[in-house]
Amino acid sequence: MQSELIVVGAGVIGLTCAWRAAAAGHAVVVVDPAPGSGASWVAGGMLAPVTEAWPGEETLLELGLAAVAAWPEFADELGAVAGRSAGLRTEGTVVVATGSGDRAELDGLADHLARLGRAVDRLSGRELRRLEPGLGPDVRGGLSVPGDLAVDNRMLLDALQEAARRAGARFVAATVRDIRDDGAQVTGVRTDDGVLAADRVLVCAGAHSAGLHAALEGLVRPVKGEIVRLAHRAGALPPPTRTVRALVDGRPVYAVPRDGGLVIGATQYETGFDTEVTVGGVRDLLRDAERVLPGIAEYALVETAAGLRPGSPDNLPLIGPIGPDGLLVATGHSRNGMLLAPVTADAVLDLLAGGPTPAASDPRRLRRSECT
Repeated sequence: MQSELIVVGAGVIGLTCAWRAAAAGHAVVVVDPAPGSGASWVAGGMLAPVTEAWPGEETLLELGLAAVAAWPEFADELGAVAGRSAGLRTEGTVVVATGSGDRAELDGLADHLARLGRAVDRLSGRELRRLEPGLGPDVRGGLSVPGDLAVDNRMLLDALQEAARRAGARFVAATVRDIRDDGAQVTGVRTDDGVLAADRVLVCAGAHSAGLHAALEGLVRPVKGEIVRLAHRAGALPPPTRTVRALVDGRPVYAVPRDGGLVIGATQYETGFDTEVTVGGVRDLLRDAERVLPGIAEYALVETAAGLRPGSPDNLPLIGPIGPDGLLVATGHSRNGMLLAPVTADAVLDLLAGGPTPAASDPRRLRRSECT
């Protein structure tokens, strides 16, 4: 059967692109053995371009700011189409520091943002505890960033799958082994159940994307991240209403509210495709999170998990054509997959309509840099 577009991978990026493409009238087949799993299932769900900002990554910051601005409308539309909430949380974010070195690093972030015209509020520990009473005495100061939002990743994945199906996307539960082409034009994908024919393929397979075609080799690598999920117990302090990001003796940790609990994350290692949760990773996350939010000692530990973020060489996503005609990629979002999903889907729709590839996300930029 000839399909107009095969989407390889049903994480947040693949599902968003599949929904948008099907809603725009494209015949879409999504191929994934377990839709809504992988790194998207494990994610903390922060939509945080400002508190993720880093000197030298100004292009990524601007892309992220455009994405977070699009999120409220995106979530409303998705919820209306899917008939269920997209899980957006708009309470904002605080970033806190526990010591003088951590405060100096946050002051550096605030200074960097101010130079870019993105001022944030600097608060004392006492002012932060007025906002979030659960913050402990070790918190000495920090920043308030109300524009950095969050989303319940599992509610989002559920809504995206329903929206894609309602828009007409067809799901095939299979593992893609590679992308087929005749040397000039994509012809389809080879799965463990046989070959699916198509003259356009969109690779959204996250950290596994690089192994699907020679043109993608070396462009995406797996970056392991571990999280723990906690459930509030009767008598314990309530969870914070805002996302709490923290530096604890130089180590980053975050706590993202969920209904009835928190997601605590996330470690970061480059250990290939290892997705086992380690004792050390869980210990470090809980130790640092408890320094910031002491009340979580009374919570229930209900889940540990690890996922593989798709890292790119320059931390910018890969969105555009590469290799033979008809091969498109939308991957390499690293820690920003949830955040960048709406703008990624918009870029993919433009490409399907014959529009240009944005230079900042063009995957061919990396191949060109290898030749210079």
